[in-house]
Amino acid sequence: MKKIALLSLSLLLSLGMFSQQDPQAKKLLNEVSAKVKSYQNMYIDFDYILQNTAENIEQKTRGEVSLQEEKYRLNLMGAIRLFDGKKLYTIIPEDEEITISAYNAADDKDITPSKMLTFYEKGYNYKWDIVQNVKGRKIQYIKLSPIDSNAEIKDILLGIDQQTKHIYKLIQTQDNGTRITIKVNSFKTNQPLSPNLFNFDKSKYQGYYINELD
Repeated sequence: MKKIALLSLSLLLSLGMFSQQDPQAKKLLNEVSAKVKSYQNMYIDFDYILQNTAENIEQKTRGEVSLQEEKYRLNLMGAIRLFDGKKLYTIIPEDEEITISAYNAADDKDITPSKMLTFYEKGYNYKWDIVQNVKGRKIQYIKLSPIDSNAEIKDILLGIDQQTKHIYKLIQTQDNGTRITIKVNSFKTNQPLSPNLFNFDKSKYQGYYINELD
């Protein structure tokens, strides 16, 4: 589930040149992309909900992520995912275990801010969808469908605040019936961040098993 959560979060922040299709949707997506890329850093607090009616599964948790250029710190489902610009650190306090790996830009499985901002450069068709009024905010949804017919993702609904051009909600439906919803509770930009926020300090994890893959 942690892997699904990371991939879903990448979708939440993934905005770039986009595929073909609806020009109205493309214009809005490009506006969101330009807004996101103009920030020095971002902090996002969000709800993460996983549902599968057939399997009688419903799990809800809260997460937060701070991003600055290529660096990020993600707290989700009891794990910390840290990227300092060179290496990836996955810290699981419950198991007292840390996995360290070198970043490989060619590895599609690595979840980094650079990928989060360019995920939609290829692979998706998109079109204008419904608009909702949420406490006076107009949320415009854009529906994205993978071009690859064998993709695990069936479709994605991306809800965008028309005024702020910030993402409000993502609803991802998978072929197996699993539905993942990410709702942004707080979106802050250009915050004063600790210079050590994205650094791994080994001294804080005495007694942890450290698995260095590279």
